[in-house]
Amino acid sequence: MKSKIQEYQKSNIKNMSKKVLLIIAISISVVACNKTAEVKEVKTAYVDTSELMKEYTEAKDLEAKYKAQSEEKGRQLEAEIKRFKQDAANFQSQAQANGQAWAQQKAAELQKREQQLGYAQQALAQQLQQESGVEMDSLVTGVKNFIKAYGKEKGYAYIYGTGDAASILYAEDKFDITKEIIKALNDKYSASAKKEEKVEEKAEEKK
Repeated sequence: MKSKIQEYQKSNIKNMSKKVLLIIAISISVVACNKTAEVKEVKTAYVDTSELMKEYTEAKDLEAKYKAQSEEKGRQLEAEIKRFKQDAANFQSQAQANGQAWAQQKAAELQKREQQLGYAQQALAQQLQQESGVEMDSLVTGVKNFIKAYGKEKGYAYIYGTGDAASILYAEDKFDITKEIIKALNDKYSASAKKEEKVEEKAEEKK
């Protein structure tokens, strides 16, 4: 009788062990499936930063602004350079008529003027470069912050950047959200510009 009870108990223990092992196996497979699902759900994208800066309206406006300033500030300098070139061209014929002493003095004056014009050109270029550099740095920081906020809002785990300093050597086109970002940035910039216009109009009306 005891042996039959013992056999029955052993059989039950064996069956329970099998059930426990089966439950553990199922649990492991479920966890593995969940992990696989989690990996698949990671949302990634990339932005072509070179294309973005070409098509972003604020960046184009900034470039146009400093191009206009460069042309405006350079006009007076160009006039002085033109006069210098004319004086330098006339120098040889005048030197023969006015003698060696005059020629030496005039040559020194022309050399000094040439140096001054060179310094003026350098100073103008540096000034425009510094001013545009500050604004461009601010614009780039704004774009980065916008992309971070956009990525968070749209549920992206990663948004990579490609372009001149690309860190991605290949990515499928379906992950390219450059146009989305450009449109969103341009819409934001346009809305901001309209608000400023309205504020200016109200200020003018009050006057």
